[in-house]
Amino acid sequence: MTKKTSRNTDILKDTKNTTSPKVYSLLVELVNADREDLAEDVLKIDYLLTYANNCVKDKDLREARDTLGIARNRIDKLIDNSVNVEYLVNLYDKINLKL
Repeated sequence: MTKKTSRNTDILKDTKNTTSPKVYSLLVELVNADREDLAEDVLKIDYLLTYANNCVKDKDLREARDTLGIARNRIDKLIDNSVNVEYLVNLYDKINLKL
């Protein structure tokens, strides 16, 4: 089976220019392992962490805590599926420290 790239996969094509290189490489790994469902979860976590970080900057701490809780649940789901989410956990921890 050939490797999937941003040319032949919608998830990768749509996110290549909008995600960080580490998140994108995780997406490539998941898509090539035929786990598009988990790749979509990674995208949602990335969005939630960005949103929580913006909430912290805007001093909306309640919304940031709620959003981080949702992100943590999704991260735990990925950990249960043996996905390497070290980068996402580091982002989560850094944002959580700001609270």
